[in-house]
Amino acid sequence: MDSLQPNRRTFFKTAIASLPLATRILPIPGRTGEPGKPDHLRLSCNLFSFNEPLMSGQMTLEDVIKLCSEIGFDAVDPTGYYFPNYPAIPDDSYVYQIKRKAFRLGLDISGTGVRNDFTLPDAARRKAEVGLVTKWTDLAAKLGAPVIRVFAGTGKELPVGYNREEVTGWVVEAIQECVDYAAKRGVLIVLQNHADFIQTADHILDILQRVNSEWLAVNLDIGSFRIGDPYEQIARVAPYAATWQIKENMFVNGQEVETDLRKIAQIVRESGYRGYLPIETLGKGDPRQKVPAFYEKVKKALTANQ
Repeated sequence: MDSLQPNRRTFFKTAIASLPLATRILPIPGRTGEPGKPDHLRLSCNLFSFNEPLMSGQMTLEDVIKLCSEIGFDAVDPTGYYFPNYPAIPDDSYVYQIKRKAFRLGLDISGTGVRNDFTLPDAARRKAEVGLVTKWTDLAAKLGAPVIRVFAGTGKELPVGYNREEVTGWVVEAIQECVDYAAKRGVLIVLQNHADFIQTADHILDILQRVNSEWLAVNLDIGSFRIGDPYEQIARVAPYAATWQIKENMFVNGQEVETDLRKIAQIVRESGYRGYLPIETLGKGDPRQKVPAFYEKVKKALTANQ
């Protein structure tokens, strides 16, 4: 995206400030979503799907990448804690080994992510969380990952003695620092809704509006809107997504139900999204069986909606 000239930036900020929240945030440009046109959707695997074998040592990161290639994925999304010695940054030699492995197997690295919490009352601890994100932003750039996933906060409850407005201010300030740094590395910060501090579409859109940067977008986790109708909230947030997490189950009015993948595919297309759709399987069962099965379901749903 081209940088706005100073006079254009001032004009847009003034114009945006006068708009209602629902229309205030600028969707990611360059998307048409025209029916019948190629939509450039590609499937990636969020490697949390293999969390148990990865964390237990049953499989290595390279083992999982190889399996994803065999299944037919176009890309993989390895979270930071699957790299050795997380949260410390691994040696460049290991990072480039993983990058080479994926490339030789025909896979892109669609993103990576960290565990962070910007809702901590202690300003020094929040600063350390920003440092975590910026360190891993450097790794994302080396890895060739276009986005790095972050959270707003990891808990549903507000810190004792503070209101949501105050805590949102902390989150916005921290994300702004991360975004300013990531822009210099050519990496997008993507904010994930995770049924924690961010529970609704309004929560995430509010933060996006306040930061108001072309280097901040959404990692749209379809399984983490657990209040009301998730499909309605997903449709509202979808124009601002730079990556997704497509899950087997969702929560409709708080009740866990199987995802209507055709409905999700329709929302994706109507939003004009182009790019990777990372899938993520959860719960019991061997991911070496679950992941290929869910991959085929998602692929079928995308084909059915063309």
